[in-house]
Amino acid sequence: MLHSLYPVSSQRTELLQTIVCLDGSPPAYYFEPGFGEGIENWIVQLPGGGWCNNVTSCLRRSNGRLGSSKSMPPMQFQGIHSKNQTANPDFYNWNKVIVAYCDGGSFIGNAEYVDPATNLHFRGARIYTAVMEELLAKGLKNAKNAILAGSSAGSYPAILYCDRFRNLLPSTSRVKCLIDSGYFESAKTLPKSCTSKMKPELIQYTLRDGTDECIKNGTCTTRQNNTIQEMRSDFLNALPKGNPKLRGVFIDVVPHHTCIITRWTPENATVVHKRSAPKAFADWYFDRNYTYLIDEHNLPLPNIVPNVTQ
Repeated sequence: MLHSLYPVSSQRTELLQTIVCLDGSPPAYYFEPGFGEGIENWIVQLPGGGWCNNVTSCLRRSNGRLGSSKSMPPMQFQGIHSKNQTANPDFYNWNKVIVAYCDGGSFIGNAEYVDPATNLHFRGARIYTAVMEELLAKGLKNAKNAILAGSSAGSYPAILYCDRFRNLLPSTSRVKCLIDSGYFESAKTLPKSCTSKMKPELIQYTLRDGTDECIKNGTCTTRQNNTIQEMRSDFLNALPKGNPKLRGVFIDVVPHHTCIITRWTPENATVVHKRSAPKAFADWYFDRNYTYLIDEHNLPLPNIVPNVTQ
């Protein structure tokens, strides 16, 4: 089933014309109402799609579905949004929302000025706020259970907005956030509640030097393999070591981008210690089971043959 766009119609009508996509078109979202016992439960996803980082790339982006609501096709809800009870037993009947990603900057821009030569608008933060206002009016304000999910570029704002999302809902609601493939940050925008406990400099690695491709192709050099192992070690050492009943961990070493949200079906899900990612997340979300699931394989994986010459 394909889902059409819902244009945002902010109740603050005087501000609606300032809440726009890159090209100035109105923002929108995809929505499927919940049913049965899931009618008071909500999952809101901020999808990925990379970024534009200069005028040229943003102009190019503004002419397509990632920069304009004029170019967005209908969407098929899959994975965690699926209505298939067998494949998605915990969330199949929830209210599901996918916020259209059309600002090019991970829903965090809030620039007032618009250069008349380009007509580019950078107002992703306003889009997020306007959509939340509309969803609250649709019933989100009464949610018994709610999830703010982010994948790839959408994971970044899901991290930043997680506490704000929690504060929008009743204190009696179960509210948690799902961050899928979001191991990247901008230190200047991290909340002080985070940077006061952990140095942002810990996030120092990048796979933009071709390391991600060498993993897939089995052509990593010794230097690249060493970098991967160092990243893994630093990452694991940075994990909180508190009471496992207060948190959960699911870490795999399978080369992929976006896992939980898109690989939700039993046959596609990533598995660590005989527990699938969707099952581990659902157990953690509903407070059924808290586990530290860490894949013990070392990269490169057994099916990846490294190139030992540099």
